[in-house]
Amino acid sequence: MNESKMKVLVTGGNGFLGSHIVRILLEEGYEVRAFILKGTPRDTIAGIACEIYEGNLLMPQDIENALEGCDYLIHAAAITDVWPTKNPFSWKINYELVKNIASIVQKKGIKKYIHVGTANSFGFGSPNEPGNEEKPFNSGKYGLDYITSKKAAQDFLLGEAKTESRLPVVVINPTFMIGENDTKPGPGEMIISVIKQKVPGYSAGGRSFASVKDVARACVIAIDKGQVGECYITGGTNLNYKQFFTLVAEKAGVKPPKVFVPTFLAVIFAALMQLISKMRNRKPLLSVTMAKMSGDGHYYSSLKAARDLDYVQTGLDKALAEALEWYKTHGYLD
Repeated sequence: MNESKMKVLVTGGNGFLGSHIVRILLEEGYEVRAFILKGTPRDTIAGIACEIYEGNLLMPQDIENALEGCDYLIHAAAITDVWPTKNPFSWKINYELVKNIASIVQKKGIKKYIHVGTANSFGFGSPNEPGNEEKPFNSGKYGLDYITSKKAAQDFLLGEAKTESRLPVVVINPTFMIGENDTKPGPGEMIISVIKQKVPGYSAGGRSFASVKDVARACVIAIDKGQVGECYITGGTNLNYKQFFTLVAEKAGVKPPKVFVPTFLAVIFAALMQLISKMRNRKPLLSVTMAKMSGDGHYYSSLKAARDLDYVQTGLDKALAEALEWYKTHGYLD
């Protein structure tokens, strides 16, 4: 319990990760101000004792006003869209905004700035030798603006942490998060597709699947224990797609995809889907970029976070059960 009642601003406070950060901060005794985009729903943080600041992060004065009286900042807001692949708005929010925030953090004398990045800013590895904070970035080959904009922002922040003014930034790098409050849905889109039998097969790759609540707790712990200028990968269970889809199907009581789809076939299939979606002016279920990514194993280690932040992985089963219940009760599986 934090006895000093320090105040924390959480951007994206009503989002998938941000809403859990807000709740954990309150549990730990912090005062919390949640920055949310004006006019967006607050269901994920309804009925809890946090202050709401409605504004626009693209307005620097809104950021300054929201930080007034705050000791810390946890910046969880971001553009995580992977379609379209080239998206100027990703750069505007994930990079240009971050540069503005860094300047305002220095101006306002914020004690520590916890920045939520992505594990993709580091090299992924195999299940036996997963990626870590020392592995060089290798996801640039996908040409996905979400990934490249987040990497550019991280590089900028780490550079600022080394300057004379020493920006007090700590970066948390989540892997693929699962859990409640995925309102978009973002990560849950893949889970929902498996349950609705819209996934024809599985590819050769895989991911590190983390509980969103575990990641949120790491963001809060980083206020006290995170070292300035350091990054911490917050991952979970490394599974290939066949293993993960089977687990989801078992939990939901449906049949898992049983056909192995080589990457080159997935790319051809995705190209066809993109063409059809373009004609219908809608988002494709699978893009060429994501098809290429699905052939790689995006596996990561969280040993550094476990050592420095006491990062504890509560288990994929629990996170998945919570996610499925949440999707069910909110009508996403209808």
